[in-house]
This record gives sequence, C-alpha cells and structure tokens, in this order.
Amino acid sequence: MRKILVVGAGQAGLQIALGLQSQGYEVTLMSNRTADEVRSGRVMSTQCMFHTALQHERDLQLNFWESQAPKIEGLGVSVAGPDSSRVVDWVGKLDGFAQSVDQRVKMAGWMETFAQRGGQLVIHGAAVSDLDYFSRTYDLVLVSAGKGELVSMFERDASRSPYDAPQRALAVAYVHGMGVRPEHPEFDAVRCNLVPGVGELFVMPTLTTSGRADILFWEGVPGGPLDVFKGVKDPSEHLSLTLELMEKYTPWEYARATKVELTDAGGTLAGRYAPTVRNPIGRLPGGGAVLGVADVVVANDPITGQGSNSASKCAAAYLSSIVSHGDKPFDEEWMQSTFDRYWETAQHVTKWTNAMLSPPPEHVLNLIGAAGQLQPAADRFANGFNDPADFENFFYEPEKTNAYLTGLAG
Repeated sequence: MRKILVVGAGQAGLQIALGLQSQGYEVTLMSNRTADEVRSGRVMSTQCMFHTALQHERDLQLNFWESQAPKIEGLGVSVAGPDSSRVVDWVGKLDGFAQSVDQRVKMAGWMETFAQRGGQLVIHGAAVSDLDYFSRTYDLVLVSAGKGELVSMFERDASRSPYDAPQRALAVAYVHGMGVRPEHPEFDAVRCNLVPGVGELFVMPTLTTSGRADILFWEGVPGGPLDVFKGVKDPSEHLSLTLELMEKYTPWEYARATKVELTDAGGTLAGRYAPTVRNPIGRLPGGGAVLGVADVVVANDPITGQGSNSASKCAAAYLSSIVSHGDKPFDEEWMQSTFDRYWETAQHVTKWTNAMLSPPPEHVLNLIGAAGQLQPAADRFANGFNDPADFENFFYEPEKTNAYLTGLAG
C-alpha cells in the first residue's frame, strides 16, 4: 500500500489524512502540537463553512459536530454611514445552512479519530531538512502547514498575487452572551458590517470548547482607526477594544454585545498577512519535491470567509486526484495538474476576495443597496459565499450587474 506523509494538522491536512486512511492508504500525519494542546490553546481562526465545504466533511463522515453547532441560515450585510447609522441593512437566506466549529474542537477531535483508526500521528515540528529525508521514504509528501519555514519552499506567484503587503489588520474575540439580531430572532445568520474606508466587522455564531458562542471579528484597514490591536496581550483588553470600536462604528451590533464575556483566556487572536498565491511544488535540497496544500499555496484574506471552505475544497480535490492516480508515480507533472484542478475553484475565491479588499465601485454599491429592496439579490449574494464562481455572472462588470438588477426589478 502506498505511503503518504501529511505535514500539518489543520482543516485540509486532517481531511486528506482521514480520507486517505478510509481508502486504505498508509498515512503518517505530522503535527507540532498534540490534540490536547490544540484543544486547550488559543483560537486559531474564524471559520464559517458553507454547504459545499460541509458536504465534503459529510461525504467522509467527519461531520461529528453537525447536531451541536448552530445552523446558520442567512448572511446579512449592513453598511455604516458617516454618522454610524445603518444606510444599508439586509439578510439573504442560504440554500443550505452553514456552520462554524471552533478549530480547537474540530482539529483536536479529528486528530484523535485519526490515531484511534490506526493512523501514525507524529508530534513534531517539521523542517525542510526533515522533508528532504521523508521525500525518499514516502510515495508522496503533502505540506499543509501554512506558516513558518516550510512555506518558504513555495515561490510566490506574482501574476496571481496583486498584493505584497497585508490589506487588513485582523482581530478576533470569541464571546458568550451575545444577544440575538432583533431583525431576525428566529434564525442565525453571519452578519457582515461594512464601515467604508475603515474596515469590516463580522459576527458569526459558532460552537466552541464551552458550547454555543459568537465570534466578533474586526478587519481594519492598516494604519486606520481599527488597527489598534498590535501588541495587546491581555485578552480582556482585547475584548474592551473590540467593544469600544463596535460602539463607535457599528452601534447596532454593540447593542446586543453589552453583556458579552470571553469564552476563555485563549479566545482572542490578532495578526495580519499578505494575501498570496504560491507555486504548488516545493523543491527540496536533495532533489525531491513536495506538494503544497490549501493556504500554503492559496492564502486569501479572510474578508470573504473562505479559508476553511477553500481548505475543505482543496482537500476534496487532492483526495480525488490521489485515489484516481492509482499506483503511478506522484511526479511533478501530477503535482502541477492536481493543483491546477484545485485552482479552477480557487481562482474565483481569490478574484472575489481581492475585489472585496478594494473600495467598491459604483455598480457594486448599487448591487448592495438594491439587495435591501430585492430579496432575490440578497439571497444570491449570500449564496455566493458558498459558490464564489457565481459572482462572475453579476458582480464584477457594471453591464452584468445592471442587467441583473434591471431583470429583477422589471
């Protein structure tokens, strides 16, 4: 049986490892932390996974928390005016529900499942020199650890990476005690609050280590009034800053956050990174090659909430390519074609995400505004988070946007 090494125990690495394991492959998984260390550590991300990504988990019977996590039935957009009033406010209904499970819960649970099913779980940080050795002892090495030394093996693809610096300063707080959105108390929704020229606040229901919670996630334009979290180490100070900014810029969200408290001492996160697409093949000093996975090779800004979704879709595409390849060698030609197959999906995510990082052109402002009066437009925009390829049909070009809105209004 073919031997495969997966380096990195995130969404994509674990999904691939568990998927290959279920197909009878001999899989080794390397993680720099134990399951207990992940579970008791700091939050690693925000995540809201939409229908297609969730279905990939269901297909592998890995949807362990589906009955516990909040079912997110809508996606809402609010736009703040200069006086912090809401000039736009609507919610679109999703065709299939979305869910968010704290990665501390999911990754720890999946790691334990992998080990219980007989997988070789190695707790050790991997360096390039390690991979040089492993590339000679495994049929295929997949690198899904999206930070640190290993990423430097994969060259930046300048033609697909328009930004060379971070476009947002990111600040996350997991909280208990968030009130319901009074506009739709009967169902949960992710709320996207746009503050033009300043940044964005996302509020999403989640399942964390202590049960139901909400994520408060600020994305601030670097150097702007939201870019104040660098160096803040104290979790309570982080939450206080989060709430102060909500009171000033999104008072309608602050109104339901007056009684919140952090879920735990590890419930905050801040940072920034430059959105980057990299070449998928990492070449090792000894002549071997490894294949990059998910955000190792396509790292988008989280403004469109696609990170976990893209990781799930990448894992599904790679898993299919590996299994269908049979006993043939996993050479560089196969590696490139495997990535190209994933890029057919990922390119739409990258294009949309990069567009959302820029000030919206007039026709996009018209679309967002019109969705407040035209429910089908709100619903279609919301479902674009599940299938970003659809934005090609009505989002980027003024002519297509105008024709779409005219058809709805007519």
